[in-house]
Amino acid sequence: MPDPSDLRPLVEASRVRHRTYAVIFGHDTRLGRLFDVVLISVILASVLVIMLESVASVSEEYGSLLRGAELVFTVLFTIEYATRLWCVGRPLTYAKSPLGLIDLLAVLPAYISALFAGSQVLTVVRILRVLRVFRILKLARYMGETRILVHALRASRYKITIFVLTVVTVTVIVGSLMYLIEGPSNGFTSIPRGVYWGIVTLTTVGFGDITPQTPWGQALASMVMIMGYGIIAVPTGIVTAELVSSARSQNGPECPGCDRRGHDPDARHCKWCGTSLSGG
Repeated sequence: MPDPSDLRPLVEASRVRHRTYAVIFGHDTRLGRLFDVVLISVILASVLVIMLESVASVSEEYGSLLRGAELVFTVLFTIEYATRLWCVGRPLTYAKSPLGLIDLLAVLPAYISALFAGSQVLTVVRILRVLRVFRILKLARYMGETRILVHALRASRYKITIFVLTVVTVTVIVGSLMYLIEGPSNGFTSIPRGVYWGIVTLTTVGFGDITPQTPWGQALASMVMIMGYGIIAVPTGIVTAELVSSARSQNGPECPGCDRRGHDPDARHCKWCGTSLSGG
């Protein structure tokens, strides 16, 4: 029989791991909330450093300081990621989870930059880690609403696909016509160039780098601009209709007696007034 004193280090290590897990992954304790606040602050600071380093004037004057700060942030995030893997029960499962992958991406670009210069700018994906603020503000309860949005987008994917294909067809035709009408002398040097103009005009972006100069070209452009306003409303209407339908299906049938929702899908009577939900 093993000596209890020999198991004491293992028990103590298990306690330390459990306490570390409660701080890093928990949010109900004071230390857990403090850790999340500090972590989010460090994430925002690191993203700010990366953004400032991309500004030439700032990089020339404070480049060494910013690179030093980025090195410190990388070390901190590496230690934090390793600690998360250490204290979870199943490190591989956590590493393959969405949050685990985001945590890995927070440190990976910094090491890749040693091989590929400039790739350190990809570390701005650290900003995704501030999603943990939902835990601090206890907004996770509202994440269930995203299911309705995801369901609506999934239900409307075929309609959206048909719409996008229609828009692509229209832009190809319009771009070809504009190339035929205006020609290379007015900037429409090829059909792809005309398609680019059609996309910019149809989406009402209007960069203005290519403009029709002939009356027929301007007339076609006017038609495309007017068409663009109507096209923009189509995907909005499709998604909105699916949102309403998804919300109704999520909330269950409406009671004909009290007009209240929130019933179970298989409910036969209203749980507030007792009226039959079938209307009989």
